[in-house]
Amino acid sequence: MSVISASAVKELREMSGAGMMDCKNALKEASGNLEEAIDILRKSGIAKARKKSGRSAKEGLIFPYIHPGSKLGVLLEINCETDFVANTDDFKDLSKDIAMHIAASAPMAITREEIPQEVLDREKEIYAEQARQSGKPENIIEKMIEGRLNKFYQENVLMEQAFVKDPDKTVQDMLTETVAKLGENILITRFVRYQLGESAENSDPSNN
Repeated sequence: MSVISASAVKELREMSGAGMMDCKNALKEASGNLEEAIDILRKSGIAKARKKSGRSAKEGLIFPYIHPGSKLGVLLEINCETDFVANTDDFKDLSKDIAMHIAASAPMAITREEIPQEVLDREKEIYAEQARQSGKPENIIEKMIEGRLNKFYQENVLMEQAFVKDPDKTVQDMLTETVAKLGENILITRFVRYQLGESAENSDPSNN
């Protein structure tokens, strides 16, 4: 079996807009051939999802999820292009899965751009101090900070988190697959996560 390089996966992602695991699987199926992998993604509809990402999404749902025991809940706004798609089982299932994921994983924001700068600055200071205490040179420290920040994003940004029901995929991968299946742009707009005894964690920085 041919070994699929990370650079090949990255190139296919940039060309198709598909998720990492979808690209990796397509390349495996195509024995590493980039053009054949693109064809595989196109046939599945995943490659078309990127083209839909700029389209207006004004319909959708406010989806409520209450975790068993009634001590943890999520309100999620998820948008699509038409009321018809908003009422499909696939869209409702996606909404439920993402709301359950938010309840379990407690993301700080939907995208990395929504993480407050002061939070990032604090994380950078901590990483830099830890690296200096270990005696690393400055040029290595910068690379370590970048690596730690990427891990921070993967742990705290909703779209980059490993999906709780399928850790081989990110939430973004799940969204892309559903866009490909339903043929409409889908956006996770905002969420509020409530935990009994704690203040609400709101993904919308404008409300903080």
